[in-house]
Amino acid sequence: MGNLDDIDRRILRVLSGDGRISNLALAEKVGLSPSACLRRVSALEREGVIRGYRAVLSPERTGVGFIAYVTVGLNLHTKSAQAAFERAMQAAPEVRECHNITGALEYILRVEAADLAAYKHFHTEVLGTLPQVNAITSYVVMGSPKDERA
Repeated sequence: MGNLDDIDRRILRVLSGDGRISNLALAEKVGLSPSACLRRVSALEREGVIRGYRAVLSPERTGVGFIAYVTVGLNLHTKSAQAAFERAMQAAPEVRECHNITGALEYILRVEAADLAAYKHFHTEVLGTLPQVNAITSYVVMGSPKDERA
């Protein structure tokens, strides 16, 4: 479904802002009948354009008081080293996002922890113990004036 038209784009824009909107309200916002809107949304889901729906959580209410973006460089640039690192990040609950990137380093992580002490534990006892990790740089989030992640 690589050929999204203007209606599909409007549907996606509305759903990305409110994934719980009713089909009736969505249809009204994008100018379709409810049945046509439902068919479009179903097709977008079936084709993998819409991969899922998520709840947006409050960091403060869920005990997250510390957020950092962390760049990680590996000392081995092999497929097996990358796979081992990615498995470790999948298993780490503090890692909310893990992206393989281009440039001087291999990965950027979004790490959420209760506080600085919890982050230090993750930094030292998780990242610091992985044999393929060569470099770690932390960027502490001071505020988020725009955050559209769902």
